[in-house]
Amino acid sequence: MRNPPLHRYATRPGLYFTDDGGADVVVRSETADQVWLCVLESIDQPSAFFQDAIRLFEDPNASFIQQIHEFPVCTRIIEHLYMRETLFRMTGPNYGLWYVHLPKAWDGMRYGYRVDGAWDPKHGVRFNPYKFLLDPYGKGIDGSMELSPAAFSYECDVVDGKVSGSSYGAMSTVDSLGHVPVSVAIDDRDIHKHEGDPQHPHVPWRKTVIYEMHVKGFTANAPWLPEALRGTYAGLAHPTTLAYLQGLGITSIELLPIMAKQDELFLQEHGRKNYWGYSTLSYFAPEPSYATKAAQEKGAAAVRQEVIDMVRALHEAGFEVIMDVVYNHTCEGGTEGPTICWRGLDDLAYYRHQKANAGRLEDTTGCGNTLDFTNTHVVTFAIDSLRYWAKRIGIDGFRFDLGVTLARLEGEFTHHHPFLYALRADLLLGNLKLIMEPWDLGNLGWRTGQFAVPFAEWNDRFRDTTRTFWLEDVDGSSDYGRTSLQEMATRLCGSADLFATDPGRGATASINFVSCHDGFTLTDLTRYRDKHNEANGENNNDGSSVNRSANFGVEGVTNEPEIIAAREQAAMNMTGMLLLSLGTPMMLAGDEFRNTQDGNNNAYCQDNDITWLKWDWMYSPHKTREMRRLETVSRLVALRKSLDPYHHEDFFTRLTQLGLLKPSSRVQWFLPDGTTPMERDWFDLAVRSFTMRLLSNSEVDVCIVVNGVAEDRQFRLPSDSEWMPKWCSAEINGRRPGHGNHVEEYLNTEESIWTQHVPDASETVRKIVEAVSAQKDKLFDNSQILSASISPNSIATATELDDETSETEPHISDTDSAPGDGNVWTMPALSITLMKQV
Repeated sequence: MRNPPLHRYATRPGLYFTDDGGADVVVRSETADQVWLCVLESIDQPSAFFQDAIRLFEDPNASFIQQIHEFPVCTRIIEHLYMRETLFRMTGPNYGLWYVHLPKAWDGMRYGYRVDGAWDPKHGVRFNPYKFLLDPYGKGIDGSMELSPAAFSYECDVVDGKVSGSSYGAMSTVDSLGHVPVSVAIDDRDIHKHEGDPQHPHVPWRKTVIYEMHVKGFTANAPWLPEALRGTYAGLAHPTTLAYLQGLGITSIELLPIMAKQDELFLQEHGRKNYWGYSTLSYFAPEPSYATKAAQEKGAAAVRQEVIDMVRALHEAGFEVIMDVVYNHTCEGGTEGPTICWRGLDDLAYYRHQKANAGRLEDTTGCGNTLDFTNTHVVTFAIDSLRYWAKRIGIDGFRFDLGVTLARLEGEFTHHHPFLYALRADLLLGNLKLIMEPWDLGNLGWRTGQFAVPFAEWNDRFRDTTRTFWLEDVDGSSDYGRTSLQEMATRLCGSADLFATDPGRGATASINFVSCHDGFTLTDLTRYRDKHNEANGENNNDGSSVNRSANFGVEGVTNEPEIIAAREQAAMNMTGMLLLSLGTPMMLAGDEFRNTQDGNNNAYCQDNDITWLKWDWMYSPHKTREMRRLETVSRLVALRKSLDPYHHEDFFTRLTQLGLLKPSSRVQWFLPDGTTPMERDWFDLAVRSFTMRLLSNSEVDVCIVVNGVAEDRQFRLPSDSEWMPKWCSAEINGRRPGHGNHVEEYLNTEESIWTQHVPDASETVRKIVEAVSAQKDKLFDNSQILSASISPNSIATATELDDETSETEPHISDTDSAPGDGNVWTMPALSITLMKQV
């Protein structure tokens, strides 16, 4: 029996290579009058469609668009582009889909669409056949948009780099081909394409430590890489890069968007770039600019292969790969933006329009448009894209930008949204790590904790509490803070108030973080009280003004050793709380070695040294602050992964809120004198010191000891066990807990081993090492003289010079500590300590 016509089975848009050497092509446009598939060829090569296509010539009596309506297949020569465009009239719409069979198709074929229909922008209808459109399902991208009138569907001019015209005016008749990107076909029918793939790590949530990074920014300045690999997918897959990440101890790499992107109109008009990538141009094609030049020259298939190879290399090294994805809006922006894809295919179907004014778009994203996730076909489009990245590229999970926008029905959020159900029900996607950013800019947009199983969520309440307790309260020089013991306890225990919502949903659903790509780095949180975004060109009006940061008396970089030491300890306090709390910790790349963005808390448009990680510290022969922090953080990550209390996904459930489990069944709380807090203590803002004991089911217990006051303090730990300090935030300044009534102080004089382990160091690198070594030796010789000016009782135990990157070794007091009671320990001022049961 013969197969029925194509449209009976091809319910998914896309380009599908067929065994006859051609391809079936399907695209969705529910309200168009006519759609054409357009194939581009070089005019110095024979056409694959010579026998089928009618040649078009310029006709003063008929426009190009009028001519293409006359023939099923036609072709035209575009001399100034040295290109031939062959147009195939598609059949449809069948249930909103248009079809055509290409007699010939090939890997690397450049193509797109033209769509004709009504032009009525006041009612949200913006069809314009003069605009060349990307395939929404296209797997490759070639080229980029020029800031030209040709890229806009309405008549406009570009004057002094600014677009001038009304998006509700007349339709543009300027051809956009040559001014916009085109789609590239990739033939991946090979049934052996997954042979030899490494196993996915499938790290359990309870053991997950996430590391958020930018593919380009992580290695753009990496001295261990050849120039050609810096800032690329291949650079991230390099053995030395992987070895560094393994040494840090994280388990899961969360990549800022790597889907193909396009700069927003506002940025193009001001000559800037969208560095972060939250402006999606294609939901199937990877961003070409992150590939090596060699891969870019070979074409879209080579770019994609470099991404696949990167994921494979990360898997082989034991890392999961999580992608940050942006389905809430597209790069086309508001109605005044360019027409690249979705707007030209079917504006009404893809975007949310205001009910009272269909010509205007709803915007809950702050980016001008919002994809319409009440449309089943938009949901299907997103699911198809996610499955492609998971199945073909090998991605292990996704973080959804502005996730609330994806779950709005009739404008209001619901965790029963069809898109969320589609993710849960999908056999592939439902078993991956799915992380929501639980807010957007729409009505009632803050929804932390309100997504259900299996979604994890970024926990902004954890972020704010941690910053407030360790920064704002400390920098305010007050005996009273803003954070109660109850609030601290709740965040340390995984935020049961937010995440004990569904049966089986526990602390691991809370993605705890202190810093992320959006905002200050960890170091800048301790250096700047105010944002410094002047480089963004918006008069410092962009970015959040509420950062809960502190500068400890000086805004920005300082030479004052006491301020530097206080900042370092504050950073370690926040890191300690992050990694010692129940929940899933997420670190920002570079925080482990004091990376800074010079106070810029909205560096989305800074594709330069402001955002690229700085690695010069690796070449000092002595232990720098960067090296000490890296070692301290790495040790804490390893401790967390080794401790049983963190390896449970059932710390609390919905039963916790119902009162069916005793609050003390897994955790106990003590004040410094060893007593249990009374009810009034939980809300007394003067209570800033306490002990949290986590009870293990099968191994040893641990105590997290918080000393939130600016003086060393004695703590009486539980008397049923002996305790040993395993990590303390004050170690960064040469201090650690001691028995009895004294804090131990010690000297750390190890030399750096990093220089010895950079493979194939260039002559330039060797010269840097020699120069830094000479400078450090000179400083080290004078360290005792310099440190003599510091009081032995000061919080500062290390002297730093220049710009907070040069330092000498700490001067340590020889004061003996009395042994005292074995369960009485003195904790350093303003510190967090991990004590382990002996």
